[in-house]
This record gives sequence, structure tokens and C-alpha cells, in this order.
Amino acid sequence: MRDQLLFSVLSFEGMKDNTRISVIVPALNEEACIRECLLALRQPGPAVELVVVDGGSRDSTREIAEGLADRVLDSPRGRAVQMNAGAAAASGDILLFVHADCILPPGAYDAVCAALADDTVAAGAFDLRIGHEGAWARIVEWMANWRSRLLRVPYGDQGLFTRKETFEKIGGFRDIPLMEDMEIAGRLKPLGRIVFLDKCILASPRRWVREGVVRTTGRDWAIALAYTVFKVPPERLARHYGDVR
Repeated sequence: MRDQLLFSVLSFEGMKDNTRISVIVPALNEEACIRECLLALRQPGPAVELVVVDGGSRDSTREIAEGLADRVLDSPRGRAVQMNAGAAAASGDILLFVHADCILPPGAYDAVCAALADDTVAAGAFDLRIGHEGAWARIVEWMANWRSRLLRVPYGDQGLFTRKETFEKIGGFRDIPLMEDMEIAGRLKPLGRIVFLDKCILASPRRWVREGVVRTTGRDWAIALAYTVFKVPPERLARHYGDVR
């Protein structure tokens, strides 16, 4: 039954009739949110291959994923390493990377396929929405979306998507502890446009709630500035800031 549900035919001008999408979800101790993430990925429309890559969870993340995903892989810890492992095992023509604490919007797969039907587009992502009703969340997400569109560099939790052949051409994500999202965007830009869909992916507010809005936002922008402007190596940033995911 699962094999029958795995893929469906997509019909978009400029794309093959049998285009397939693989959604790759890196996870580590995400039992609190991965069920909701994966259920949202099983939405009406084109069926997708759901690949969860577990980085050594000590909670029930793997067990939950096994009941909802098409494939659950084991990988060394590290988001870049895990996403590369998922991409290598994926059978789809399109790769969509979704963090385990994010919820994909309805109609996302149709929008992704429509965007990549344009040969001038190398990759894309969604606008960001933070799952909190506070005014601070609207301000933070507006700033994030403004920065992403201005620089054409999406955050990892915005749901990066690209063709698998494009991903393989640039060698996938670099094995670095931080900034893998910004780093890969820099290598995608010469290959075509990076577009942003008006549909919003819903991100968990847990980092901001746990550590404080000002501290978390200030740190994120400081890391981005240090990496993009002052070219501070990700390894050095990781030693200074620790695990910020």
C-alpha cells in the first residue's frame, strides 16, 4: 500500500510528466514535533517520498518516523551530513529539505513544481512564518523574509528545494557545523535564480521562547554577518556560539 502511495504523476508545463519529489527531514531528538511535521507532508496533491535521516536520537524520534515516513535512515550527527545522506538515498527528481520542527503549507508541492518548471530557476524556498501569536514573531519573520529576498539566501528552516541534478552538480551541502544553508545558496546562485514562494512554512518558536527573542535574533544576525561579511569560518563560529539549532 505504501509503495502505491509513494508517487503520483505531476503535470506541469516544462517538467516531465513523471516528475518525482523527495522530501528530506534531518532529525535529532525531535519526538515533540516530528509527528506533526510528517503528517503535514502527507498532504493532498502530488504524493512524495518522505525520507527521515536520524542523527542518533535518544528519544522516540525514530520510532515515530518509522510509522509515517517512507524511509528512515541512520547518519552521523550533523544537519549537513544528514541532509546529504537523505539526498543520496532519494529517488526523486526534486529535493525538498524540511526541518523537523517546521510545518509545510497546503499546496506546497504544486508550488514547488511550478517554480522549478522555469529553467532559469536553480532553487527556491518558502516565506517564513513563526508559530507564535506575539508581535515579536511578526517582526522577526518580516526581518527574516526581507533579508532572504534581498540577498537571495534562504534560512534552512524556509524549506530549500532544488532539482536533484542541480544538487549533485554542486556537490551537495558542505560538511560544516553551521551556515550550511547560506553556504549552499552561494553556490546555487551562479546556476540560476533563487525564488521565494508566497506560501509560508511554519517554524516552531521554541528557540526564541527558550532563549529570549532579543538574544536569539541578535545572535542569528551576528553569526550571519560574521560569516557573510567578515568570512569567519563556520568551525570558529560553532566553537564560539555552540549549538544554536
